[in-house]
Amino acid sequence: MSWHQTHITLRPRQRGFHLIDDEVLTQLPQLGYYKVGLLHLFIQHTSASLTINENADPTVRMDMESHFNHFVPERQSYYRHDYEGDDDMPAHIKSSTLGCEVTIPVSQGRLQLGTWQGIYLGEHRDHAGSRAIVATLHGQLLE
Repeated sequence: MSWHQTHITLRPRQRGFHLIDDEVLTQLPQLGYYKVGLLHLFIQHTSASLTINENADPTVRMDMESHFNHFVPERQSYYRHDYEGDDDMPAHIKSSTLGCEVTIPVSQGRLQLGTWQGIYLGEHRDHAGSRAIVATLHGQLLE
């Protein structure tokens, strides 16, 4: 069994849900050496999230953003934590709701996502910078 860990930097994005498969795979060429295993991705931020969902129709990402903005509205009188603006506390709630990690099976050097699945970055801030992900691979190497 082999372990590999690296840090991936995602380019800054606007608020919303974004497919990041290609950006992750570009920065993780070691994936190709794994016969079977798991890729664990952990985002090191409290105002962004990772999840897996529809990768073909961009309206799904738009609907996800619309839903979470309705589900967790800004400028609520009960929010006390608003040091960085109206999107501050809602971003933390969205991050906790969706989560900061995903684990994906690996087989023959490829992610085993379903046909219509992709890795989403949920960017919950209006003015976010680049995002950092810790990528950990564990499994059996190809012979």
